[in-house]
Amino acid sequence: MKFVFYTHSLISDWNHGNAHFLRGVMRDLVRRGHEALALEPLRSWSRDNLVHDQGRVVLDRFKDTFPDLRSQIYPPDFDHEAAMADADVVIVHEWTEPALVERIGKAKRDGGRFTLLFHDTHHRAVSSQGDIAGLDLGDYNAILAFGETLRQRYLKAGWGKHVFTWHEAADDSLFKPRPEVSKQGDLIWIGNWGDDERSAEIDEFLVQPVKDLKLKATVRGVRYPQHALDALNDAGIRYDGWIANAEAATAFARHQVTVHIPRRPYVEHLPGIPTIRPFEAMACGIPLISAPWDDAENLFRPGTDYLIARDGADMKGLLKDVLSDAALRDSLIASGLETIRARHTCRHRVDELLAILARCGTPGATQASAGREAAE
Repeated sequence: MKFVFYTHSLISDWNHGNAHFLRGVMRDLVRRGHEALALEPLRSWSRDNLVHDQGRVVLDRFKDTFPDLRSQIYPPDFDHEAAMADADVVIVHEWTEPALVERIGKAKRDGGRFTLLFHDTHHRAVSSQGDIAGLDLGDYNAILAFGETLRQRYLKAGWGKHVFTWHEAADDSLFKPRPEVSKQGDLIWIGNWGDDERSAEIDEFLVQPVKDLKLKATVRGVRYPQHALDALNDAGIRYDGWIANAEAATAFARHQVTVHIPRRPYVEHLPGIPTIRPFEAMACGIPLISAPWDDAENLFRPGTDYLIARDGADMKGLLKDVLSDAALRDSLIASGLETIRARHTCRHRVDELLAILARCGTPGATQASAGREAAE
C-alpha cells in the first residue's frame, strides 16, 4: 500500500517530537514492503529554526541518517490532489494548516479512494480547544489520538465518529542499549523548555536535586530562555543545546540515569499520555525516574519499569539510590526494556495501524497477529 503522511516536518525534530515517531512508523512500513511519503510545508517553524540553529548541512545529515525515508516539501501552489491520487492511506497531522485539512477532506469527499485519517499528538484539544473544534474533519474516516483521554475528548466534543487510541512508541532499530559506550556523567535530561508549561517542575525535579547532590549532569534541548540557562549554570548543569534525535541513544548511554518531566497540560488534563521520551529512554536501557504522572492506561509498570518521585525531595533520594545501587539500575533497565520490546515499539504501532485500517475497510490492510487490539 502507499501511505502519504502530512506532517509539520519529517526532516526536522527541532522542538518537534512527532517527527521521532513518524520516522519510526514510516521506516517499519517500508521494511514491510509498503511505500511511505511525507509531505511537509515550505514554511515549517521546526525546520526553519533547525536550519537557523545548525545550518543547512543538517538537511543533508537527515538524508544520510535515514536513507530509507522520503520527504517532499510542498510550496503554496502544490497540487495536493495529484499527490494523493494513487494513495491508499492519507494521514494528516493536527499541525497541518486548517484550510489544507479541509481541502484534503474535500478530495476524499470528491471521490478519493484512499482511507483518510487525522492524527493528533498534542494537547491543543484541551489547551486550545477552538483550534481543533474549528477543523473540518467530517470527511475523515477516523481519528488517531495518542492517548485514551484524548480519544474521549474527541468523542465527547463530537469531533469524530470513529476515534482510535494510537500511542507513540520507540523506533528500537535506533533506540537501543549501547553497552560499548563508556559512561561520562551521572544524569542527562533531553527535553525542551517550551512555553513555561513545566518551568517550575524542571526546577523542582531536575535543577535543585542535581545542585544539592552535586551531580555531573547534562541538559539537551531548545527554547531555553536566559533565566533558565542561568539556573542550569548555577546548578553546575552543562547545557549543550539541540541534539539530533538519532543521536539520543548514544547520549543516554553516556549517563547513568535520566528523568521524565511531563508538561503540565498532560498531567492535569490528559492523564495516561507520557509523550515519546520515556518510550525512547527505556528502549535505550537507561534507568528512568519520573516526576508525577498518572499511567492511566497501564502502559508501563510504575516502580518496576521506572521510579516515580512524589516531589523534589523524593527525586533527590531516588537519584541517590539509583546512582549508588548497581543492582537497582540493572533491574530498572531490564524491566523497562522488557516492557518496551513487548508492547511499545514502532513495529507494534504499525500492527495497530494496519488493524485500524482493516476496521476502516481499507483494501489491502490486514489484521496483524502481533500487537494489541486497537481500542475504538
